[in-house]
Amino acid sequence: MTLPTPAQTARATHVRAGSASAVTRTLPEETAVAMVYGGSTQAVMMATPSDLEDFAVGFSLTEGIVTDPAQIERLEVLAHPKGLEAQMWIADDRTEALAARRRFMAGPVGCGLCGIDSLDEAVRALPQLGDAGPVLDAGQIAGATEALRAWQPLHDQTRAVHAAGFLVPGRGIVLAREDVGRHNALDKLIGAMARQGVDAGTGAFVLTSRVSTEMVQKCAIAGGAVIIAVSAPTAHALRLAQGAGITLAAFARGDGFDLFSHPQRLRAEVSHVA
Repeated sequence: MTLPTPAQTARATHVRAGSASAVTRTLPEETAVAMVYGGSTQAVMMATPSDLEDFAVGFSLTEGIVTDPAQIERLEVLAHPKGLEAQMWIADDRTEALAARRRFMAGPVGCGLCGIDSLDEAVRALPQLGDAGPVLDAGQIAGATEALRAWQPLHDQTRAVHAAGFLVPGRGIVLAREDVGRHNALDKLIGAMARQGVDAGTGAFVLTSRVSTEMVQKCAIAGGAVIIAVSAPTAHALRLAQGAGITLAAFARGDGFDLFSHPQRLRAEVSHVA
């Protein structure tokens, strides 16, 4: 069975100012993707069926199931009548970590913590990034989300997916991934970076979404010290960023941005940020 395509066409009736006309729209596909380790399903996510190997690796890393892509000894994506399976076989010494992160998620793509069965898992400790990370000019931060648009072909077709990109000072966006779910897009990006040997500490994560708790957790676990987003953070996500040492810039829309935490990575001094 072949994998579904990331987008499908659909017919609709466009109604405007009392008139109606037939239109054809391109819609993003949304497919159940099971993360399967050693034959046991760990999570089921609704996701765009593209870059699934990156998704599997990124999910495994940000969930703490593995700490290095090499610990995934085999990875295969299989299609089934009701969805897809990312089948993975991991090193024996990671089975205990897998048991500790036991969860089953079958819900909407916007719910990043669905199925976690422990409050400790929801507020897990994050790496402390200290003063590591890049220094960026204000213009690089302000223009980051606009630069990411050039890396969003599925969004251009559908206007219905998120993207996560990685920006390196002096080079711009060097890698990006898209998905109907913002968490999935970030996992895909982190997986692609890990597979290609891209160090998250050398640049900034750029997001087309709000910054929720789990988005900060994933970036911190990946080693990313800078998050640039088009929308706002939640209050708890900001507290996590402050505690982990992450520079968080939000409302980045071309001509400016709000800098919420750790201004030392902004080349121009901003003295009033706590």
